Amino acid sequence: MGTGLTIFLILLVIGGYIVFTYNNIVAIIESVRNNQKQIDIQLDRRFKVFESLINVVKNYMNYEQTTLKDVVALRNQAQAAKTSGDEAGRIAAENKISEIASKINLVFEQYPDLKANQNCLQLQEEIVSTENKLAFAKQAYNDSVENYNATKKSFFASMVVSMSKAKLDFNYPYWQLSEEKVAEQEKYTVKL
Repeated sequence: MGTGLTIFLILLVIGGYIVFTYNNIVAIIESVRNNQKQIDIQLDRRFKVFESLINVVKNYMNYEQTTLKDVVALRNQAQAAKTSGDEAGRIAAENKISEIASKINLVFEQYPDLKANQNCLQLQEEIVSTENKLAFAKQAYNDSVENYNATKKSFFASMVVSMSKAKLDFNYPYWQLSEEKVAEQEKYTVKL
């Protein structure tokens, strides 16, 4: 009876560890999905701020029509890619919108009246704030994907994942900076 009890306890510990590992991986997957939703919230917020900004600028310049059309087209591409499950296409479209957002301040410099408009200034700040929040959300998402990938590749967890691939084995893409943005950051120097 002592040997049977020992075997039972060993099996109980192994079973408990499998359940614990499975639940831990599920929690990490849910964290990745939550972080992905946070990115979606910031992307929607950014689009709404762009719409508001474009409405303010309509009285001042023609540029807004092209910008709005580009942003709407890219937003539609991103939504279509999201619907079809093309995460890489979605990331590419959203990164192009970020490029437009980074260049919009340069356009304001050309229009002193627009630059001084209080609504416009507030919306410019909103765009910068949204881009910062979006960057933070992307970083949190990338961190959670990294944690998930490391966990699912660890020794015992990889065996648990292989037992339940359909529920535990996912291939999440990273949100990355565009190649132009990386090159721009690498060229940056501090001006004294």
